[in-house]
Amino acid sequence: MEQQIEKVNAAGQKDVIIINRRSFFGALMAVGSLGMGAILSVPVLRYVLYPLYAKASGTEWSDVGEMSEFANATGPVRKTITFAQRDGWREVVSAQSVYVSRNADGQLEVLSAICPHLGCSVSWQQAQSEFVCPCHGGRFQADGQHVFGPPPRAMDKLTTRVQDNKLQVRFQYFRSNVPNQEKLS
Repeated sequence: MEQQIEKVNAAGQKDVIIINRRSFFGALMAVGSLGMGAILSVPVLRYVLYPLYAKASGTEWSDVGEMSEFANATGPVRKTITFAQRDGWREVVSAQSVYVSRNADGQLEVLSAICPHLGCSVSWQQAQSEFVCPCHGGRFQADGQHVFGPPPRAMDKLTTRVQDNKLQVRFQYFRSNVPNQEKLS
């Protein structure tokens, strides 16, 4: 069974298109194959392109220490925490220093030991009762407030919680040398 379709082209001539069962099933197979190829390629493309559109997942809660460790602390206490970050297919386990100190209300807070100026490590100087950045001389009070030097803001405070009588922190990196705290990850 054949069917003829006449079509007039731009030059005014008639084109004859013959449609038979074989050409119809060939076209049906081509459309079906393209559809199946598109359906099967979606998971492959999502897998390949995942790192491009996926955001880095935040870090989980890390234990800083038992609450009893900080009960009698007179100044900031340096602790090292470990945390894992997932970025695409890669998971990186890092260790960072933090300081546990008391704010003006007497509540515990955790400060990042990374200087907000250029990312150096600040250290607590007991004799001077302040944090000092060895690179450019930035100075901070025990609660992290900026006192002197080139850092544009106070030390970065981290999110904390107490669970099972343990102080926990969610470590984050912040952009250096900007006046406001901007999260990087």
